[in-house]
Amino acid sequence: MKIAVAGAGAFGTGLAIALAANGPVTLWARDPKASAAMQATRMNAARLDGYTLPESVTATSDLNAVFQADTILLAIPTQKLGAWLGEHAEKLRGKRLVACCKGIDQTTLRGPVALIEATVPDAIAAMLTGPSFAADIAGQLPTALTLACADEGEGPYLQGCLSTPTLRLYLSPDVIGAELGGALKNVIAIACGVCMGAGYGESARAAVITRGFAEMRRIGKALGADPETLTGLSGFGDLALTCTSDGSRNYRFGQSIGAAQDFDPTTTVEGAATAISVSNLAKKHDLDLPICTVVAALSDGSITPDTALATLLSRPLRKE
Repeated sequence: MKIAVAGAGAFGTGLAIALAANGPVTLWARDPKASAAMQATRMNAARLDGYTLPESVTATSDLNAVFQADTILLAIPTQKLGAWLGEHAEKLRGKRLVACCKGIDQTTLRGPVALIEATVPDAIAAMLTGPSFAADIAGQLPTALTLACADEGEGPYLQGCLSTPTLRLYLSPDVIGAELGGALKNVIAIACGVCMGAGYGESARAAVITRGFAEMRRIGKALGADPETLTGLSGFGDLALTCTSDGSRNYRFGQSIGAAQDFDPTTTVEGAATAISVSNLAKKHDLDLPICTVVAALSDGSITPDTALATLLSRPLRKE
């Protein structure tokens, strides 16, 4: 199997480093200067400093090198994925395309796999998701992820090819559940970051995690996800990690909102865009998702953390 990783951010770089244990990997970066620097220094200093690219990893900005692979891992932000797929759809026909991004597209309200299926219908679509940080993967620390693929023949093949001695993949046919778990946990992580940044305390954060998980299950049921998927690695597992660690960009973004501090505008925060998409999905399916709704408002600055807290606390008392 020829493997390429499209997207040389932290996560794409970490995956390329880990998968190099299985053979040659092409790592594509949009910026020619960045790819040349990575190839020369054997390090992605801008996105994942301190981790060496093995010699079997080739960094390039040449898309033709990506299209030569039969399996392409898409580490491209969800809000940019649809346009990238559309631009290169002809070259991607018949490929195994594994989404390694999390979120819900604002324009189409589709998850990453649904975007692949709509744009490149004759490709084999899958998703790699679960509790993981790029540095842990690159550092060969034990990590377990979900590989979601509806194709019963291709799923086990991808599982075998993308697993390494330290990267353990669990196979699931429930693509919808995997998409939703990966997307919504980022939204809830922002809310948890707000709790801690504003000084509301760990008890409040625990409540947000728990009630946020209830919202994940609610929308999962409405969209046809298997409830067990959301209790697994791609759901609750990822939620637990992202809502409790400073290693999460979404959690740190929430902290900055809660503390009224600036946040690096060059850092991708998928949860902020996803919160808006989820709010629109909630309206479309007549769902009550209060935490996701206030995160959307917090992310665009239309409400303050105190107003968000007051909104949540003023909701009618109910059974759990």
